[in-house]
Amino acid sequence: MDVGTTIKQFRKKIGVNQQELADKSNITQAYLSQIENNKKDPNLSTLAAIADSLGVPLPILFFSSVSESDVPEHKKEAYAIMAPAINEMISSLFLNGNAN
Repeated sequence: MDVGTTIKQFRKKIGVNQQELADKSNITQAYLSQIENNKKDPNLSTLAAIADSLGVPLPILFFSSVSESDVPEHKKEAYAIMAPAINEMISSLFLNGNAN
């Protein structure tokens, strides 16, 4: 699971910089940078604030953070088939370029 990279990808997709997202999430830009680079593990309330600022439900943020390495070996083929379509659907529903 790679929440930091997912946050960074979502942030870029909606067209906001780190300072803007940090301000909306009531955290510092330095802390957001550490989260995005997987140097800090934020608590649940911080993740909820970031997700809200990105305009995505927290479960979507978690779901989008799942990587192939998180999937059991016997389900990797199904994951590889389904993940691109699911990620595209998430992008079209939640990441339309309009930040909250």
